[in-house]
Amino acid sequence: MVAIHEDINTEFKREYVDDIKLTVLAFANTDGGNLYVGIENDGSVCGVLDPDNDVLRIQNTIRDSIAPDIMMFVRTSFIDYQDKTVIKIEVQRGTKRPYFLRNKGIRPEGVFVRQGPSTVSASYDAIRKMIIETSGGEFEKGVSFEQKLTFDDTANYFSEKQIAFGKPQMHTLGFINQDKLYTNLALLLSDQCPHSLKVAVFQGKRKTIFKDRAEFTGSLLKQLEEAHAFIMRHNSIHSTYQGLTRIDSMDFPVVAVREGLLNAIVHRDYATTGPVLVNIFDDRMEILNQGGLLPNMTVEEVRRGISEQRNKALANIFYRLQLIEAYGTGYDKIDAAYDGSGKTGEIIVTANSFTLILPNINFHDTSNASNTSKEGSLNELPDIMRDRARALLTICREKGFITRLEAEIACQISPSSAYLLLRTLEQKNILVKVGKGRATQYQIKD
Repeated sequence: MVAIHEDINTEFKREYVDDIKLTVLAFANTDGGNLYVGIENDGSVCGVLDPDNDVLRIQNTIRDSIAPDIMMFVRTSFIDYQDKTVIKIEVQRGTKRPYFLRNKGIRPEGVFVRQGPSTVSASYDAIRKMIIETSGGEFEKGVSFEQKLTFDDTANYFSEKQIAFGKPQMHTLGFINQDKLYTNLALLLSDQCPHSLKVAVFQGKRKTIFKDRAEFTGSLLKQLEEAHAFIMRHNSIHSTYQGLTRIDSMDFPVVAVREGLLNAIVHRDYATTGPVLVNIFDDRMEILNQGGLLPNMTVEEVRRGISEQRNKALANIFYRLQLIEAYGTGYDKIDAAYDGSGKTGEIIVTANSFTLILPNINFHDTSNASNTSKEGSLNELPDIMRDRARALLTICREKGFITRLEAEIACQISPSSAYLLLRTLEQKNILVKVGKGRATQYQIKD
């Protein structure tokens, strides 16, 4: 019997078996450990008959089946015990976790860890934690869960820009790391990108009535193109005339929409789930992306053009594709797009979100303007009549109309006084009479 026993850092194998690779992989993903071949589970020494051949088989199995390359963290040696030879495999904690089986990928069925004296599959959360730890917290550099990636849309986009896009460029841009594995940056620009962008168009100023909606998936470049095209289809053109000259203006400046979309896609936090959301209302467009400002950044600094990229490699690719002309100029362009309109974009930031609000240049709140005008007309009335008139208008706004009897009750006045008040508001073009006789109603004039 040997003095040691199986635990989280120690395991015995009677002889060479193929699942030795799982134990080595688990040690490298956890805290390292020692694997002894030639010792029974109860600690009794049985030895190996052909140690040289067994070591060769063990090394070949580890080298061929585990990725990234783990051999620099593995050392094999022989121990003579009770006139028998035992193979000792020392495994250090690896620096490129998670290590996984090449034929299974970065999934629970391909990633293993130590749990007490056992080797078990790692959970998705454990795998994600290892990726974050070994990538230095930079999402883009982390190894992608999905390794079966295609890049048809991105390749076409690069081709249209007459920029080479092959294996050498993938290495240079950060799609493929030194272990020949796809990174999260590659995942974002692949056809299998798990993130999406949603656009919804609403009637009015609230999320009550949908007019249209769409969800865009695939490569972030594809999402950008398709979402922009969809939004522009709902970006109405209004025409005014100066003499014989017609002047057209879109509800939302094209430059502002473009910069807002680019900002949301390039700067969002892709370590979180949830899509980029674009909501279009009659009076505004809201572009919301996951992830607030980076530490030590403020809204004022963003507006002043101070640039700090959350996804540096992604921003660099957009720059190479001439989608970004210069870092930190986006909000200057948005403000410039609204020059002369009397309106400007607004930024709302929370701990986990960033929202850009683009006002509709051509939207005029006729209800507020009408109410303001009506209130001005009421100021010309005597105090007591003005107070009664305001009470009637409140009922009209809530109900849609008012009758003479309701005016009498609301103001506690006689029928003749109610008629005089309604008639005065009608003459001031504030109310309009609808119907005749007992069916007569008074409505606010649009």
